[in-house]
Amino acid sequence: MQIRDLPYPDPGDPDVRSGPHFLFWLGRNQLRGQLKSMSWGLLHQCSLAGLPPAVGFAVQAVVDRSGSRLAWAGGLIAVLGVLIALGDTMLHRTAVTNWITAAARVQQLLARKTAELGAALTRRVAAGEVVAVSTGDVEKIGWFVEALSRFAAAAAALVLICVGLILYLPSLGVLVALAMPLLALAVLPLLPRATRRADLQREKAGKATELASDTVAGLRVLRGIGGEELFLGRYRSASQEVRKAAVRSARMWSLISAIQVLLPGVLLISLVVYGATLARDGRIEVGQLVTVYSAASLLLFPLRHFEEIAMAYSFSRPSAQRAVRVLSLHRTDRPSTVDATPTGDLYDPVTGLMAPAGLFTAVVCGDPDEAGRLAERLGGHAHANADSDEAGNGNGNGAEDPTENGAEDPTENAARDSTDDATSEQKTPSVLLGGVPLDELPLDSARTAVLVQDKDPVLLSGTLRELLDVPSSGRVTAKDALSAAQCGDVLDSLAQASVATDGDPMTTRITERGRSLSGGQRQRLALARSLVTDPEALVLDEPTSAVDSHTEARVAAGIKALRQGRTTVAFASSPLLLDLADRVVLVHRGTVVAVGAHRELLHTDPRYRAVVTRETNDEVAVLTSQDAIKRIRTIEEIEERA
Repeated sequence: MQIRDLPYPDPGDPDVRSGPHFLFWLGRNQLRGQLKSMSWGLLHQCSLAGLPPAVGFAVQAVVDRSGSRLAWAGGLIAVLGVLIALGDTMLHRTAVTNWITAAARVQQLLARKTAELGAALTRRVAAGEVVAVSTGDVEKIGWFVEALSRFAAAAAALVLICVGLILYLPSLGVLVALAMPLLALAVLPLLPRATRRADLQREKAGKATELASDTVAGLRVLRGIGGEELFLGRYRSASQEVRKAAVRSARMWSLISAIQVLLPGVLLISLVVYGATLARDGRIEVGQLVTVYSAASLLLFPLRHFEEIAMAYSFSRPSAQRAVRVLSLHRTDRPSTVDATPTGDLYDPVTGLMAPAGLFTAVVCGDPDEAGRLAERLGGHAHANADSDEAGNGNGNGAEDPTENGAEDPTENAARDSTDDATSEQKTPSVLLGGVPLDELPLDSARTAVLVQDKDPVLLSGTLRELLDVPSSGRVTAKDALSAAQCGDVLDSLAQASVATDGDPMTTRITERGRSLSGGQRQRLALARSLVTDPEALVLDEPTSAVDSHTEARVAAGIKALRQGRTTVAFASSPLLLDLADRVVLVHRGTVVAVGAHRELLHTDPRYRAVVTRETNDEVAVLTSQDAIKRIRTIEEIEERA
């Protein structure tokens, strides 16, 4: 794999049993690159190892006053210099390639997992942790993969040089060969403690960063209540804890570095003393002593890779563990038994919510968070039922019977066992589309069938044409979608801003997250994007919450007209939108409790009336029938004028 070949056509199926398993899976999947890097590393190390004999040969030639042997030694040193330069250059090139390709593989795996889980990801893993894994942790994981081949080359060179010294001069070679394993393993007992201290430092640094982010995000509120000093004191305390942990970690790593300097120094001193004694007694030649000393000195270079691989592993292991925590999550899919995208009613067996095919259904929830969770579930993002004490288990009071008109009871299809995933969460029954559970559909088919637009949609940077260039059925044009979403004023403002493009709003660039637009404009553009896709079922969570009442009425009418004959579900509490819906469903405490027309429910259901008219529970309790009639008539008059 070359850098120019990225991204991978398929990043593979990672081994997510643990962080170490994941690291070695990455190394194994880059075996060709690892072998290439190891080969160049061996060339580099062995060329370095060839310098001591060449230098010793040259010294002995000078002692023996042999010009020819000195010339041969000079030529050998020159060739070795070229090989060292070539090996070092290619080693660096291949090692960096391994680092980049490993990092790219991890990022592709994370991106694929994010696309697979969608909104369910941030419910199970903090968004900040996903960002941390895809940035800083990816670098540390790539570092270990890159260092692995250089360490293997250094270890192989170490063995070859020790064997060569034993064969060349046993009296000194044995001393060097026995000392090398001790030097390489001397710091091994200290590594677990150093790793724990490094992990503690990263944990405290993460908490301090999280505290700082929360403080900055809520700075305006803190200033309003006078809590700046309190949070500043907390951050100072957290920062000092990070400093202390970093100092303790640095002390341990400095001790490891000191040992790796001290012990080789002791070896070299012992080698010189013992070798000088042998040379004085005439048992070895001066050139041999120079050769062995030079070789022992050069052995310290591959020894550094032992420290590097230890540091790389200690830093990358927790990073790999965090990556595994994300990559081990799974969407609760069952094996697909459906070939085509189903059509029909959209039904949630948990709440009893039914959205008949081809109709515009409005859903009213007193709790906005409950509405958001229900909207996500309708999109097939099943998750742990955290509110099981409040949620219903099927049709509640007032919920409609899905077996009406002889239809098959979808609760029978939904009543099946689901296995726990990596997080061992208890899953809620899947939403059904045309009697088929969404989690039995392939991911692409499920997302084509049901599209959910949440209350805070994101606009990516780019032109308006690029924003609306999304996978779609092709039946709805961008012009029709923009018109239905009442984006005329948005197009006018974009046309004025596109001086360089002859006033064409479709070629005007929209800044990141649509920051150059107002909240209502962003909401309507996001709505137009959803309408363009033309899914089988469209779920909208508060699609008109950021617009005025006049625009809201026109947007609601535009949605209904454009989605004629298609299933549409809108979570809202605005009377203007509710009055245009074909049917209205009231969800109370996780269960459908009323179904009917907007005006009918205003007259008959006090809970519905309380949500729509923003009444408190006390007001509902003391409200007389005469007051209720007056309020209903007032609301109807306002709606008729609108």
